[in-house]
Amino acid sequence: MFYAGAVEGTGHWVRPSQITNMSDLQAALLDEESRLDWIKISLSNKKLNPIDPWYANNTREQVRDESIREGFVPCRAVIVRAGIARTSSKPTYALNAAFAALFDPDLVSDALANSIEDWQKAHLSKTALARVHLVKSGAGTSKNAVLVSFPNGGMRSLSTGPSSVISKAVVEDFAPRFLKEPAVLWLSESGNKVVAQDDVLAKKLGLNIDPSKTLPDIILIDLGSLETGAEMLVVFVEVVASDGPINESRKKALTALALEAGFEVASLAFLTAYKDRGNAPFKKGVSELAWGSYAWCMSEPEHLIELRDGSPWKLSNKMPHSGS
Repeated sequence: MFYAGAVEGTGHWVRPSQITNMSDLQAALLDEESRLDWIKISLSNKKLNPIDPWYANNTREQVRDESIREGFVPCRAVIVRAGIARTSSKPTYALNAAFAALFDPDLVSDALANSIEDWQKAHLSKTALARVHLVKSGAGTSKNAVLVSFPNGGMRSLSTGPSSVISKAVVEDFAPRFLKEPAVLWLSESGNKVVAQDDVLAKKLGLNIDPSKTLPDIILIDLGSLETGAEMLVVFVEVVASDGPINESRKKALTALALEAGFEVASLAFLTAYKDRGNAPFKKGVSELAWGSYAWCMSEPEHLIELRDGSPWKLSNKMPHSGS
């Protein structure tokens, strides 16, 4: 959009085909004449066939729908030209002027940080701002251990890393939000499978957790259901910072493990926890998620994604504190 001069207030706009047909060779031509010639040709009926395009020929819809319409437009980083039909081939998109100003090369250090914050406050919705703050909450964990506060008041320290940040969110936010009386039976992390195991609780429930077996990252239990005589709710959680959601094979393996440990199938639930729906791990793994399981993102803690499999049993019926 910068190359085409498509910035709010200039009267210039782009269409998705210009973006997908852009190439390194063209991007290196920064003189005014080269840019204007490219804009004229790219908006004409002539087909551009660059040698090294940035995108494949069949990705125009993804750029238009996923990147622009669902990404930049809702965040108000890109504006849409008024009075143009949605199906029109006319150029329709331009950068928000205030957003484009953030790319001023003279804007650096604290001045840049302050300008970004001001733009976010002025243009992002409250929900979008909340997502920004929640996602950033784990950005500074590289130098310090991630301290997790358990529902029973205990605290455990996890090694730094994105998985630990998500695990902390599951224990401290998801559990009290969606479970009546949550307890952590098991918590592990990459490189150190056994981090925390509540032996007292496990023995009370007649369970024998074997660390040598394939275990989930977290096992949560809702103790509130036991008081009413209802089936105990056990939530197996996989934390996904890069890969490894609860797919069908993983669900079957965890179910077998649960049966061997003495759980009832009807009391089991399976959750895959992510950082944010907009991140690559979620987009990559969402199609693999097992039916009858759930997905939760720390950036949108009040929402729970349910992949219904036709079963009459619903996890939400056993989550009185659910916010969605």
